[in-house]
Amino acid sequence: MSSTITEINRSFVLRAIKDVAFEDRPIPKLRDEYEVRVHVAQTGICGSDVHYWQRGRIGDFILQSPIVLGHESSGTVVETGSKVTNLKVGDRVAIEPGVPCRRCDYCRSGSYNLCNDTIFAATPPWDGTLAKYYTVASDYCYKIPDTMDMEEAAMVEPVAVAVQICKVASIRANQTVVVFGAGPIGVLSQAVAKASGAKKVIAVDISQSRLEFAKKYAADGTFLPPRAEEGVDPVAHSEKVARLIKEEFELGEGADVVLECTGAEPCIQAGVNVAIKGGTYVQAGMGKEVSLSIRFQPPGKLC
Repeated sequence: MSSTITEINRSFVLRAIKDVAFEDRPIPKLRDEYEVRVHVAQTGICGSDVHYWQRGRIGDFILQSPIVLGHESSGTVVETGSKVTNLKVGDRVAIEPGVPCRRCDYCRSGSYNLCNDTIFAATPPWDGTLAKYYTVASDYCYKIPDTMDMEEAAMVEPVAVAVQICKVASIRANQTVVVFGAGPIGVLSQAVAKASGAKKVIAVDISQSRLEFAKKYAADGTFLPPRAEEGVDPVAHSEKVARLIKEEFELGEGADVVLECTGAEPCIQAGVNVAIKGGTYVQAGMGKEVSLSIRFQPPGKLC
């Protein structure tokens, strides 16, 4: 079933590094009878969109031809495949942007996020959701309640990222959690950590305005690291930052859980050092393609 569609598919296209433009593209057709076409209402801009725009790659995913950006979206179903039973035309949905193969060992074990054959929106060579219309597997669209607006629905995807980060960390009641980064994913991770029962959540960032927002949103405390003095060894400075965090927030030998949501080398170094021995460190932020070396006595496990 479908509603009448006569328009063109206005799309925001990354043509090459630092070269983006609006293009009029054909209305995308359903690829099989289990797909739906969604009229996109709201789309968030993710850090990965910025990476592709500025650098043309994320790890092994390299821009080799133009792609539509965007993957944090909500919208209204305007067409359904003949075998779709969970949705109908007119349903308001949040879109899960990564559709796995469903057949590999990872998928069959439930860890579909590890599938090597995932079609992920706005990851080369696949187009994303910053377009008027987007087609996607029907079981990767989720009906939203009438009380949720489309902007909130577009936030479902980044919230799911924060939930997964905290799930990997196995955050439990009464734990102390330090989150490096007070950007969208960092702030959402702080909120999910609190909802998971953490007794103390500390936000660390180099932006005072972001820290002020984090304090209003979910963090129990905030920390603005001092700048490294000229000529000081970066590892020594990271150890100093970790010590200051532990002292200011009375963390004793360290935090039970550290969530690193920046990918910045100084934060990674400080994060490892602020974790208590036997604690948990989760690397969520994406930094340089080349991994860095960190000199430290491992205080916990790396997830």
